[in-house]
Amino acid sequence: MNNLKSLKQKALTNPEVKAEYDALEEEFNFIHILLSMRESAGLTQQQVAERMGTKEANISRLEKGTGNPTVKTLMKYAKACGCQLDLSFRHA
Repeated sequence: MNNLKSLKQKALTNPEVKAEYDALEEEFNFIHILLSMRESAGLTQQQVAERMGTKEANISRLEKGTGNPTVKTLMKYAKACGCQLDLSFRHA
């Protein structure tokens, strides 16, 4: 097991850390979807940025989850990757 996985496993034995980690699951999943979409399109962050008319740093922040994108930005990102944004709501 590599050091990062070992550290993560050890940290998640702490109930408080696990609760916080679990609370971020939806955000982690969303970031994974963004990365998968871009990688499936065979694009770099720079190429997505050019297609969106923005800077690579903005794409990096979006994919790290440190930005607060608008729906319009997410629509542009999806289009740049050859996809379409499909929002839906469901009862929890």
